[in-house]
Amino acid sequence: MGKVVLVTGAARQLGGRFVRRVQRDPGVERVIAVDAVEPAHELGDAEFVRADIRRPAIARVLAEHPVDTVVHMDVTGTPLGTGGRATVKETNVIGTMQLLGACQKSPSVKRLVVKSSTSVYGSAPRDPAVFTETTPPKSLPSGGFAKDAVEVEGYVRGFARRRPDVAVCVLRFANILGPAADSPLAEYLSLPVLPTVFGYDPRLQFVHEDDVLDVLMIASDEPRRGTLNSGTFNVAGEGVLLLSQCSRRLGRPTVPVPLPAVTWVGTALRTVGMTDFSPEQIRLLTHGRVVSTDQMRETLGFEPTYSTMEAFTDFARGRGAGLLPPEAVARTVDRLDHLARLVSKERT
Repeated sequence: MGKVVLVTGAARQLGGRFVRRVQRDPGVERVIAVDAVEPAHELGDAEFVRADIRRPAIARVLAEHPVDTVVHMDVTGTPLGTGGRATVKETNVIGTMQLLGACQKSPSVKRLVVKSSTSVYGSAPRDPAVFTETTPPKSLPSGGFAKDAVEVEGYVRGFARRRPDVAVCVLRFANILGPAADSPLAEYLSLPVLPTVFGYDPRLQFVHEDDVLDVLMIASDEPRRGTLNSGTFNVAGEGVLLLSQCSRRLGRPTVPVPLPAVTWVGTALRTVGMTDFSPEQIRLLTHGRVVSTDQMRETLGFEPTYSTMEAFTDFARGRGAGLLPPEAVARTVDRLDHLARLVSKERT
């Protein structure tokens, strides 16, 4: 790994964990942690620089420190503090533009790692069963964090063309879950009652917070023998879960809402604080999304510790019991399924 590593988004819990983790690498001499606000957690021996990546001042940070590895983690769907959706979008898009401009001017930068999302594929009724890194989306995201991620990746591709000497790695994470997850989907799954789209039961994939840190370490380091950590990679735990399975494991009842009325529900959720319950989030909860992780394993050489189910189980354990005991929900579902099978047999 490079001797000097700069990490954006250090005030977020995931960014702070990575800052502390990367310091343990014996090849790292210094870690520069950057964010617009003071972190509420410890950053170890890292040097914290209070800088807003939306401002040209980030160029001075790179100029003052011989940074050779930049890990851009300040691409997210949730704000810090009192910031709203507009602040999040500016940080994601304008902040990335400013950061890439600073990296382009810095001759010391040799590696760039960008935290992205599988939401760039969108969610549509005619989507393929599984997306690969080269699968074009049927319908580009039109808003919310998903659109931010599409724009961010566009700017990163432009940077890679202008600086072919820089190794660029884009990690498209599935929905990140864990005990301290702060994503829009984590907020949704923490509601006491889950509004769902009537007639749909989407397939979902998750990646555990610990696996996120592990793969970021691999992407930030020099590639291991037989691997390549430059390019774009989907990152997700093995397997899928249906939304109905998630609700049962959480012990949270669902309220099916007709598709035309879902937009009103989304507006109400945004009113009570869910900042990114956007149309794209609603499409995910309608059609779902599953991505291939072959390149993650075969090219990047990363094998997640947690499967999708294990990541979700750890998340559910951290959120506490829901309104309904999961065991009782499971027994009720089994009974209803048994009755439905009996009725079907009688009819035939």
